[in-house]
This record gives sequence, C-alpha cells and structure tokens, in this order.
Amino acid sequence: VQLQAFGGGSVQAGGSLRLSCAASGRTFSSYHMGWFRQAPGKEREFVASITWSSDTVYANRVKGRFTISRDNAKNTVYLQMDSLKPEDTAVYYCAADRESDHIYDYWGQGTLVTVSS
Repeated sequence: VQLQAFGGGSVQAGGSLRLSCAASGRTFSSYHMGWFRQAPGKEREFVASITWSSDTVYANRVKGRFTISRDNAKNTVYLQMDSLKPEDTAVYYCAADRESDHIYDYWGQGTLVTVSS
C-alpha cells in the first residue's frame, strides 16, 4: 500500500484546510486509517483515526475542530481542519492500520501545514 498525502499549505489562524490521503491497493476499505502530525522539535502525535466502518476517534486537542472522513470508492481519507491555531502547525502524515490492531503499517510522506497568528 502506498499513501500520498496532500493539501497542506499556509493559512491564518481561524482558517481552514482540508488534507487528503490517496491510497493505492484494493483493500483500502478494510483498513483503519489515521492522521498524525509532528511539529518542529516535537514528537509525532496522534490526531484522528477512522475505522473501516467510519467510527472515528480524535485527539482532545483537535476535537470539535477537525473532522476525519473517508471515501472508499476513491481510496481516500480526508482531514477537514477548521478553526486552525498556530499550535496546529506541523507536518501531517496519514497512515494505514492493516490489521485493525492500532499498529500503523503504512505511512505517507507528510504534508506541511503552517498556521500564522
């Protein structure tokens, strides 16, 4: 499985961005998918995940502002980010959990989101 994330960019605080992650392979619909991020000088952290049945989980820091969704027909997972804050600045990565065991087996290359105050 190959994952390609895109949609990052620069935005002012309070603005919105939508990230997309396109996956190759025929079994995308059975994977749990996740978004993670890594800010400069910090460790990578969990942002949101979505199961094959579209159940979602969010990190407390983004709950109510970010929305994860998926379109299995397009092999794509999305992260809608609203009310962005400067502390959301990071490289965002999508990842696929093949066995639904919360271990992410495949990672995309990351897309940079910069939020200015």
